[in-house]
Amino acid sequence: MIRADELADGKAREPGKPVPRIMEPDQVDALLAKGGPADRSATSDPIFALGDTVLTINEHPTGHTRLPRYARARHGTIAKVLGHHVFPDTNARGEGEQPCWLYQVRFSAQELWGYNAAVGDSVTLDLWERYLVSS
Repeated sequence: MIRADELADGKAREPGKPVPRIMEPDQVDALLAKGGPADRSATSDPIFALGDTVLTINEHPTGHTRLPRYARARHGTIAKVLGHHVFPDTNARGEGEQPCWLYQVRFSAQELWGYNAAVGDSVTLDLWERYLVSS
């Protein structure tokens, strides 16, 4: 935590606490392969496959969502199927985990920000199946 006097002059009064564990780059793949606490057994097949073109929904919930506003009503391409996971929107509202498929979706920068964006640039987002429809 930062104290008010440290914030005021930008100088730490005490040294930072040591980090107990540091992940080395060569450990990342093995850790990710183990899965995470949000992985769930699949109860259905994924609707989308690698290379499918999708359209994100254009909803504006008052509560939690992991679909960024800048990516709503935009076309993207499925870059990877990431597995079956807890749906954070319902889980955050106390409506249960309601697991569903998670995809890595690639959007061109121009699709997200218009024709002034650099040609060839892209943004990849991890998006749940409930955010996507066939394009």
